[in-house]
Amino acid sequence: MTDKPILVIGATGKTGSRVAARLQAKGLAVRLGSRRAAISFDWDAPKTWEAALDGVSSVYVTYFPDLAFPGAVEKIEALCKIAKEAAVKRLVLLSGRGEHHAGIAEDVVRNSGIGFTLIRASWFAQNFSEGYLRDPILSGVLPMPGGLIKEPIIDIDDIADVAVAALTQDHHFGELYEVTGPCLLSFADMADILSQAIGRKIQHVPITFEDFHANVVQSGGDFVADVFTGIARETLDGRNANLCDGVQRALGRPPRDFAEFAATAARANKWPLAA
Repeated sequence: MTDKPILVIGATGKTGSRVAARLQAKGLAVRLGSRRAAISFDWDAPKTWEAALDGVSSVYVTYFPDLAFPGAVEKIEALCKIAKEAAVKRLVLLSGRGEHHAGIAEDVVRNSGIGFTLIRASWFAQNFSEGYLRDPILSGVLPMPGGLIKEPIIDIDDIADVAVAALTQDHHFGELYEVTGPCLLSFADMADILSQAIGRKIQHVPITFEDFHANVVQSGGDFVADVFTGIARETLDGRNANLCDGVQRALGRPPRDFAEFAATAARANKWPLAA
């Protein structure tokens, strides 16, 4: 390890905030990569990238809203070139399972000439407690497309733990960690687990992708709805209905169960009954 800071891109996001907090708890220097940081980083303002990368040892790379968004891969490629010129030693990329453009972005990082670790993640459990699906849960419903498709949904605290390990331990260089939860669950299964944790009925409501888009528009707007509906169309076809051992290989422990996530979030009052 060096005394140089670690840049966490997306430091105010779901995984980035957790990664930054864990690194700071270890006493490591962290440069927060966000628009409002002292040294700002903005994916839409490439002029900010060079200063944000200057003098850092490693970078946790996340792309908002998703690597599937048009132009994302080109920006990842441009970032890698600047990072190499800045003598960055390590890149840790958060990628998505079953997403075509995410695979291309992985190849960009893999061929960047910089040490790397790839974290390819399944759907986030925290989408139900911190993301665009929280409002429906508060209303007692889980409207999702995809029919009876099952997903190995993952707790993003596990993603953060894997990312911190990859950013601080050399034996993760060159690894691809495909991280999933410990079991396959349908959205109906998830609704039942959430019902038990919250203490009131959460009804799974099968919907079309068009309905899904309309629902996300209400909470996230057209921009977010377009992206997440595209991802849902691409991935909720059964291609990701299998378990992977990325968490176990990276951390030496199994991933957290969805029921554990739901119980923890309920105790943290993520779904207040009065809402």
